[in-house]
Parts: sequence; C-alpha cells; structure tokens
Amino acid sequence: MTCTTITAASPSLTRRLPAKWAFLLFASITVSFLAGSAAPTPLYPVYQAAWGFSPITLTAIFAVYALAVLASLLVAGRLSDHVGRRPVLIAAILVQAATMLIFATAKSVEALVFARVIQGLAAGAALAAVGAALLDVDKAKGATANALAPMIGTGTGAFVAGLCVHFLPAPTQLVYLALFVVFLVQAAGVLLAAETIAPRKGAWASLTPAFHVPLQVRKPLLFATPALVATWALAGFYASLGPTLVRSLLGHTSPLASGLALFVMAASGVLAVTVLKSGDARRMMVVGVFSLFIGVAVALAALGEASPLMFFVGTAIAGVGFGAGFQGALRTVVPLAQPHERAGVLSVIFVISYLAMGVPAIVAGCMLVLDGSIVSTARDFGAVVMMLSALAGAGTLRVRAA
Repeated sequence: MTCTTITAASPSLTRRLPAKWAFLLFASITVSFLAGSAAPTPLYPVYQAAWGFSPITLTAIFAVYALAVLASLLVAGRLSDHVGRRPVLIAAILVQAATMLIFATAKSVEALVFARVIQGLAAGAALAAVGAALLDVDKAKGATANALAPMIGTGTGAFVAGLCVHFLPAPTQLVYLALFVVFLVQAAGVLLAAETIAPRKGAWASLTPAFHVPLQVRKPLLFATPALVATWALAGFYASLGPTLVRSLLGHTSPLASGLALFVMAASGVLAVTVLKSGDARRMMVVGVFSLFIGVAVALAALGEASPLMFFVGTAIAGVGFGAGFQGALRTVVPLAQPHERAGVLSVIFVISYLAMGVPAIVAGCMLVLDGSIVSTARDFGAVVMMLSALAGAGTLRVRAA
C-alpha cells in the first residue's frame, strides 16, 4: 500500500500517526460505525419479548435510523471538506460512543428509538468524512476500503451481537459497552492522526442541505446509480427480512440465526471485493448486478423448497453481487472528485444508497403487518430487487456497447 499523508494542515508530523496506521484507523472507524448500526438486529427479538412491541414498531425503529442518516448526510456531509476531517470525525465518534451508553441503559421503545436517531445522525456525519479521509491518505486504495469496510462492519456487527445474545449474559448491555470502548479508542487515535486536508472557507454555507455533484462526476454517478440502488436494496432486504426468514427456515428462534444471513451476505461481498479489486470498474458492476439477480432468485426459490442450504447459497451469490456492484460503482465515481469535493460526493452516494436500502425495507415492513406472511412479503421484495438488478445490468451493458 502506498500512502501519502497530506501535510498542509499538519506541520508536526513527528507527533502524528504514520500514514499506513492512519489509513487502517480510518477504515476501522467505518467498520465500527456500521457494526454499531447492525448490532441491534439480533437483539430485536429480545427487546420484543421484554417490551411486547409490534412488527410495525420494529419497522419504525428501522425507519428512524435511515431517516436520521439521510438528514445528517444532507446537512453535514460536506462539512469536513471545509473544516477538515478530524474535527468532524472526533465529534461524530464521541456522539456515537455516548449513543452506545443510551442503548446499554435503554428500558423502553422510546429510548431505543431515541438511540437510533442519535446513532443515525452521528453515522451520517462520520461516513462521508471518514470515506474522504481514506481517499486523502491513499487514493489508489481508498475506493476499495470504502467498499470493504461497510460490509465488514455490517456482517460482523450482526453476527457478533448474535453470539453475545446466544452465549453471554446481559447481551443488551455487553455488546454496546464493548463498542463504547472501541469508539473511545478510535477518538484518541484520530487525535493522533494528521489532518488530511487544509481547512477552507464556507463551513456554515456547507450546512445548508444540498444535493450538489461536481460537473466531472455527474455523468459517471448517473451511470453508477442503478448499481448503487440495486445493491443497497439487497442490503435492505437482508437487514429487514433476513432474520425472520432464517429463523423460519431453521425452525427455531436462536438470536444467533438472526444475524446469520446478513453475515453470509457481507462475508461473500468482502471476498468479491478482495478478489476483484484490480478489475475494471464497469466489468465489476456487470458481474455484481447479475450475481445479485441470480443470488436473490436462488434465495427466493429456497423459500418454496424450505431449504436453508439453498437459501444461504443464494445469499452468498447475492453477496458477491453486492460487493462487486458497490465497489464498481464507487471506483467509477469517487476517484474523479477533487480533494475538497470528496466528502460531498460520498455523501451523495450514501444518500442514494440509504434511500435504496431504507424505502423498500420500510414498505416491506408495512406489507408484512398487513399481509402477515413473511414468505409472501419476501417474494415481493425479492422480485423488486431482481427487477432493479436486471435494469442496472441492462443499462450497464448498453453504456458499454455504446
């Protein structure tokens, strides 16, 4: 890895982390933020058993997090392009650490919703800043890290939380307290890291909600958007319906099973990104969207056969699609952004991604409440994901042919 730390805002580099360690620190922040967002997934059955809330309430809890992330991205997504990465990251990490304490002491649905809102606001501010910092430190590897880290975080967060519920006491406290310590360590690490970009004027103006994309990025982003929508709709499918589907297929309610589908999807996505990281970005998107189509088709067929093995095979194939498609989309867009545009461009990418993940998942939650059939809802949701992936694949091939 060739890392180059930008020195304009950091004259005393001898007191700062080496560039290689700073890169790993920034990547770990994305992992921990996404792990924190996925950690409640296997804990929801525990909360439901304790507080007796309905499936529509669970949908609302999912929705408020996605809306908070979107609001934060629109307001604070460009801030680090003006004040620097470190101030935004330190503030977001400390807020996220405090949120872990709110989760750990939550005694009601209201407290859980409040925690998810604050968590979403912190995550939205952090994701654009840390993604831009990765590109600042190492532009060649930054896009790959931005594709890998969310999947690693999502998969490990859900699975480790499931392990805690299954094997350890007080899981609704332990997992959050562990993350609290991680966030404190990361905040200290950012204090030691060199600033990667020089501050510039316009910080207050950047807080005005905007969906601005630099001219040189607009056409590539338009080209990549179908792949972004298809891949993150898949993530919404597994985040919202995956736990219930796995418990139904396996025939028991183990919390460990709740995070298993998301973990398998993320793990195969990580493998795909690692294997294909040096490939052509457009080819990756083609591989991604068609793998996604095939994987979801196999997973839905498994529901009719009541076959857990087939379901997880389909999930793994779909995960390859997620990893390849998302990495291809990122590598098509983010290298074109100038240093002071990177956080803004990434915030736009994540707004598109979270809308694609959140809206179908919320609709699916409402459908599940009205219809009452998890299999029927999953088939409808899966059909939408397959349609999106087919459209994305057709569009990608058409552009390549042109």
